[in-house]
Amino acid sequence: MAVDLQAAGGNGPVLSVENVDVRFGGIHALKGVSLSVNTGEICGLIGPNGAGKTTLFNSITRLSAVTAGSIRLCGRGIETVPARQIIRLGIARTFQNLGIYGGMTVLENVMLGAHHVTGGSFLGAILRPGLTRRRESEIEQNCRAILDELDLSGVAEEAAGSLPYATQKRMEIARALASRPTILLLDEPAGGLTHSEVAEFGELVSRVRDHHGVTIVLIEHHMGLVMRLCDRIEVFHLGRNLASGTPAEVRANPAVIDAYLGRTRDNA
Repeated sequence: MAVDLQAAGGNGPVLSVENVDVRFGGIHALKGVSLSVNTGEICGLIGPNGAGKTTLFNSITRLSAVTAGSIRLCGRGIETVPARQIIRLGIARTFQNLGIYGGMTVLENVMLGAHHVTGGSFLGAILRPGLTRRRESEIEQNCRAILDELDLSGVAEEAAGSLPYATQKRMEIARALASRPTILLLDEPAGGLTHSEVAEFGELVSRVRDHHGVTIVLIEHHMGLVMRLCDRIEVFHLGRNLASGTPAEVRANPAVIDAYLGRTRDNA
């Protein structure tokens, strides 16, 4: 079950990362990283390749073990929660590489995002088939509503693998929303999209935040999108925090320009 924001103290940050270290053998991937994301924010993580951004996402979703420090969702420590339970707490994620099932329909792919919502068991399905069917029907209706919202209802019954890349990206967002998340982690969501598709995708992310009341953290290298879309930006460099602030503050920060923006600001 997703964390209840009010019960957990809705005035505090949704996500709090405090002095997190992550090591892989002799590699120190994250070094005392801290991050705080408030309810309803769209927070962007930027930095050169290898800065530790995806490692942080992996730590939040328990794919990478935290060596030191703490990670809290609405005040609850999650750094020891099993990875399989993270989605139940209200954390949904997309990945750099599409994780779709090409032979399944779009609707079936999206319904996979809600697999934990049924709360049933194999024995329960046998003993109470009527309840199981009602739950599945409710999930399907909810997923169809999400597809309609994301302009995907027209391809609901098509094989996911046959669709254009940009459409598959939207489908991944739909699948994440089907899990009813408190916070949504997007790892390079605009990667591989054309210029016009990037603009449309930015509008989609804003619409998702506003309609679902979900907090969003995204990793993105498309600086134009980050600067337009995000309320706040965190800059990473060599596994550490480099800077934090509004897009305007980050854009003007000399340390950020030297480490990252200076090489790309002509394209921002």
